Amino acid sequence: MNMKKSFFLTVLLLAAWGCRQGESTIPADTAARVGKETITEQDVNDRLALLSEDDRQFAKTPIGRQNLLQIITREKLIAAAAKDEGLDQSDVYLSIMEDKRAQMADIYRQFGAQTLEQLWYNELREKGETAVSDEEIAAYYDKYPYEMTIKQIIIDNAQSADQVLRALKASPRRWNELERQYSVAPDSLKQLSFMPGEYLSNIEVIAANSPTGSVQGFFKTAQGFHIIMKTREKRLSRKEAEPRIREVLENKKLDKVLDSLKNKYEVVIYEKSE
Repeated sequence: MNMKKSFFLTVLLLAAWGCRQGESTIPADTAARVGKETITEQDVNDRLALLSEDDRQFAKTPIGRQNLLQIITREKLIAAAAKDEGLDQSDVYLSIMEDKRAQMADIYRQFGAQTLEQLWYNELREKGETAVSDEEIAAYYDKYPYEMTIKQIIIDNAQSADQVLRALKASPRRWNELERQYSVAPDSLKQLSFMPGEYLSNIEVIAANSPTGSVQGFFKTAQGFHIIMKTREKRLSRKEAEPRIREVLENKKLDKVLDSLKNKYEVVIYEKSE
């Protein structure tokens, strides 16, 4: 139910509440009060900020504002009653809040890491270390003006990959059947199009040197064992290719920076056998 509909429903349900009139010396920033707890105009504005644009506009009308205040005060009433019952000290409540606190702490840590990463990227760009010139784009386009489309089956073990490859070499028409039976690839990787530099380099090389419609494989990557079939190759216009080439070249320059950092900071990845 959207907020506007819930407003109208709440008006009908709570119309009998009415409002207390005649209170003297009400502070200017006070919108409502529940017991000793004051609901300020800032509280109302904070709630408005959470609404969609349509609901926000409705909530700014006299009836919409009144309804929003009714909703907020009802929530405060429920919270007060729950605390009087001691529910805020119950094992269930405390457990739920502890879980949520841990979740929020994790979100905060991730946000901090992402913010630092973005600031570092921005500084790198400002220094010009990932800048790409028009000349570099032109040279790359002269060499790689095309896009390849492949479909692939990714298998999690070499033995099955070998069996599937043999079966496909004998009968490529079994592709869909064997894909359903063996592939662990997510839908996004079952078929994809890329320019050189946009995907895994060893897969790109094989695809570039394969005739359309031929089965090639299997190739091991961090994703698993790949069996591929190039289904199309087409030349791109300079306009189509330029933004993609720029991103490819920026990423290559970023990789060089990261490689240099590996020499400064020791990086060790431990692979555990299953």
